[in-house]
Amino acid sequence: MNRWTQLSIEYANQRSYLDDLFRVYPTIPEGIRDIDSDIWNNVEKAFNKRDNVQLIQALLDLDLFPVKDSYIAYLKRDKSAIVRNPKTINRICGRLYELGLAKLFERCSEPKETNRQIGPMFKDWLKSKALGIQPVGIKDFLSSDANAILDGSDKLMMDFAREELGYKREKGLDFVGRFNGKYVIGEAKFLTDFGGHQNAQFNDAISTIEAKRVKAEKIAILDGVLYIKGNNKMYREITETYKSYNIMSALVLREFLYQL
Repeated sequence: MNRWTQLSIEYANQRSYLDDLFRVYPTIPEGIRDIDSDIWNNVEKAFNKRDNVQLIQALLDLDLFPVKDSYIAYLKRDKSAIVRNPKTINRICGRLYELGLAKLFERCSEPKETNRQIGPMFKDWLKSKALGIQPVGIKDFLSSDANAILDGSDKLMMDFAREELGYKREKGLDFVGRFNGKYVIGEAKFLTDFGGHQNAQFNDAISTIEAKRVKAEKIAILDGVLYIKGNNKMYREITETYKSYNIMSALVLREFLYQL
């Protein structure tokens, strides 16, 4: 088995893994969402006038629509469909009026789901100098051969890896670094459970490792339930199918990078 995967499994099963991981992924629920007062005034006016079209249009301008409905995403992407589909609009509005204004406001201002907050946390952790160096922008990254971590968007990292390292995937990266003269690219995921979307996240990170003809060390910085010993699919795959891959916890990443 890959040394770093083994270390990650041992860390998760013998030490205060979750306590330590909280430094990387401090999944503290956010407060209520801010509601734009002008948009909410439009919601109230349309609601009180029972103007279905104006009500839907106003609510679609908010970050969170107050009811779950399979047709909302379509309406968000094509607002001209609102006036062309009165039966759909009337059906949705019936639910909105039934809830009442107070409940609508409560739902529209609900905190973001924890799993949607996780994305930026890994990069925030890097910026805390947890790996011993401060991430730098693309200009500084290119101006030296010293150890460095690239600071930028997933797309900026992807573009750099495509242009400089032969990376071909149309998928952004979470980590691009250079240690002891070797480039390192990878994705970071916090896998909070088994199945569904989490399996897709796992497979996405594996696909980056499997990218061909990349002039860099490829890693998957994975944390969460995959290190729980047992017969679960993720554990079997990291210890059997992908046992030679550089799969590791963020908590052993520093040791991996400095030994390159």
